[in-house]
Amino acid sequence: MRAALLCVTGATLIALTGCSDTPAPAAAQTAPVIAPGRPGEQARTLGPEEAATAAPAQAANAADIRFMQDMIIHHRQALDMSVLAPSRAQSEPLKRLAARIQDVQGPEITMMSTWLQQQSQPVPEHHAAHGNMPGMATPEQMAALKAASGTAFDELYIQLMTAHHQGAIKMAEEVLRKGSHIRVQELAEDISVSQSVEIARMHDL
Repeated sequence: MRAALLCVTGATLIALTGCSDTPAPAAAQTAPVIAPGRPGEQARTLGPEEAATAAPAQAANAADIRFMQDMIIHHRQALDMSVLAPSRAQSEPLKRLAARIQDVQGPEITMMSTWLQQQSQPVPEHHAAHGNMPGMATPEQMAALKAASGTAFDELYIQLMTAHHQGAIKMAEEVLRKGSHIRVQELAEDISVSQSVEIARMHDL
């Protein structure tokens, strides 16, 4: 019994001695800070000093404000055109495209309106003037679309919506060059990509 106790005690002392001789593990290195790039740019790793003061550019400039206000008006006309498709279009793929445009651009209008309010900027009225905004259909073209049906509607819708999308892409490209707010840049990139895909679909139709 005594021998067993001495063995256990000895083993414990050896273990404790071993632990005291083992150097403490070094503190883990600080995880690297990755700064996301602007749309289309690669992310980069920040050094410790740069990471301590780095912050995403969230200041909106005049180009950001104008883009969001103009794109709300632009999107609203796309919805005015697309809401006609279920009762006037003949092509089922075109009806599905029009439904997709409503599903995507409706929530984008809500997001842009909220963003403008957060920036203490006015949200455009529904029938605000659009001036020389690229891709917008004229009142005469809109009246012709509302009066058309069947294949005539399909052809005019594709013609007007293709021009409309091309105009939106131009607006997106401009704010990507001149804007500064990351949320606006992300939206502009999304619009450019998604509407380019939809233009290709309309060409197929």
